[in-house]
Amino acid sequence: MTVRFKTWWLLLGALCAFIGLAQAQDFVGRKEGSFEVKGFKFSTGEVMDVKLNYTTLGDPKNEAVLILHGTTGSGAGMLGAPFGGELFGPGQPLDASKYYVILPDAIGTGKSTKPSDGLRAKFPRYNYDDMVNGQHRLVTEHLGIKHLRVVIGNSMGGMQTWMWAQRWPGMIDLAVPMASMPVAMSGRNWMMRRLIIDSIRNDPEWMGGNYTKQPRSWQFASVFYSTATLGGDQALYKAAPTREKADAVLNARLNGPYAGDANDHLYQWESSGDYDPSKGLENIRARVLVVNSADDERNPPSLGVMERELPRIKNARLFLIPASPETAGHGTTAQAKWWKQALAEELARAPRLNK
Repeated sequence: MTVRFKTWWLLLGALCAFIGLAQAQDFVGRKEGSFEVKGFKFSTGEVMDVKLNYTTLGDPKNEAVLILHGTTGSGAGMLGAPFGGELFGPGQPLDASKYYVILPDAIGTGKSTKPSDGLRAKFPRYNYDDMVNGQHRLVTEHLGIKHLRVVIGNSMGGMQTWMWAQRWPGMIDLAVPMASMPVAMSGRNWMMRRLIIDSIRNDPEWMGGNYTKQPRSWQFASVFYSTATLGGDQALYKAAPTREKADAVLNARLNGPYAGDANDHLYQWESSGDYDPSKGLENIRARVLVVNSADDERNPPSLGVMERELPRIKNARLFLIPASPETAGHGTTAQAKWWKQALAEELARAPRLNK
């Protein structure tokens, strides 16, 4: 393998862990289904029928676990070796023979209803409120689940876990928000998202969302964003310690195949704009295990957010993964090996609120 491709594959591994593209594993009782919601009302007031796709593992009679994916991801994407392969197998913290694991596709992505299904830029402008409401309806109305042993979310899913914990405080025993913060979308995180959104919308090839081929700015802006906010400083330096090696990594990213759809991605990034769970933290009754990484470019611990906000929650602690050449910045938490022991410890401590 040449240096160029060896370098690229090192970074691709971290990216795959983050966006859930790793090959899914086989687990007990794996099933896929969908929930057709008639007349779903979006936060904009628009109403339309939506399909919410999901994957489940295990027996519905067991305690339920909800897993929430990141931006542009899917529930099934969380079954890859770095995440599901560390959690859902025999003897692992969320063994699918002992738990009923629910992995929904959020509105706008995966196999759930999304702009690329036909409406394109006429699709309602959804936000995290809409996504979380859809998840709750799927869990309670369609699957008939009234209580969750644990909710775990990564990145976008982490932000939505904060929302779940305060909206339905008696429904969850343990909340595990990862790669996220319980404050308004702001700072570099939002600035970089805006650049993706504006790059797509200002591209003449976007054609108001009615493009005949994917606009080129979409891939460029996405590569720019992931390079700036994913991968970890030490890991990137290890993989690309010279300009030549750094150029090889970028060339591979910019010239390689890029899956997905520009409208779907634009809507996904834009949906985070009004995220702000900070006003309801005192409502949380669940035990909270916050999992972040010290090299997370989007949620840097240097901001002091956790030190300021976590005391507002009765039972909450921060598990901060130290930065190293082996971590992946914002993508670190997608590798469950770093935090699965902490999860097992918290599961053992968390009381069952419905008992």
